[in-house]
Amino acid sequence: MSAFDSVRSLHRGLQVLQVINKRNGLKAGEIARETDIPRPTVYRLLETLESLRFVSRDHSTDKWRVTLHARSLSSGFREEDWVLRNAVPEMVRLGREILWPIDLVTYRNYRMHIRESTHNISPYSIDHGMVGLEMPVLEVSSGRAYLAFSGEVERAHTLAGLKAELGLADPVILPEGPLDMILEQTRALGVGFRRDNYRKGTCSISAPIFHRDQVIACMTIIWTTSALRFEKVIEMYREPLLAATRSISAGLGPETDFGAAG
Repeated sequence: MSAFDSVRSLHRGLQVLQVINKRNGLKAGEIARETDIPRPTVYRLLETLESLRFVSRDHSTDKWRVTLHARSLSSGFREEDWVLRNAVPEMVRLGREILWPIDLVTYRNYRMHIRESTHNISPYSIDHGMVGLEMPVLEVSSGRAYLAFSGEVERAHTLAGLKAELGLADPVILPEGPLDMILEQTRALGVGFRRDNYRKGTCSISAPIFHRDQVIACMTIIWTTSALRFEKVIEMYREPLLAATRSISAGLGPETDFGAAG
């Protein structure tokens, strides 16, 4: 095999892995259509990925799915340690309780990044492959929670950078009203919130996770607007969400390494 063929095979293998993860499982024919890779080649790539334990075949549905071993691809990131040890168990526990999907989101470089998600195990999820998605800070509940509960100096620095990057001038007005008013409402509620705007058909609330006095991540519950009113979600899920984030915060010792998580 030539060097070019080896590189092309690697590229195609990663394409297959990504599309399976994004769609939460696909048949070989569906993978071929999604990636525009010939079906015989797809089968060979799947066999290779299976031998490496990155994918497995569900023989009852004939679909291929990404395995937990695929996490080893990101094991070099030290900040993943606290996520797996402290955050994921609480996300899974709360997710089983409320059934709606939950995201763990961190701030970096003027964007909110989804670090972990229960979308793939939530019976109510309409999205898959959310991990790695970048979102605009001002438009999502996690970004609003991050800003509202950050210290004054950090918040001022973040907002100055966002305004410069987005070309915004004071006062910043969002579809739901002035940013200052939204952040004040967020602090009063104890959670950031997003109504049906950024992702049509869904709303979300998000609570901060603290290490000492610094917001290092936010945990977000997402639901469909047709199923539950915003006020009902606040009544039912705000306290369980806050209890989960308080538990995570309490479990973070002074020696915890966050790497680039915050």
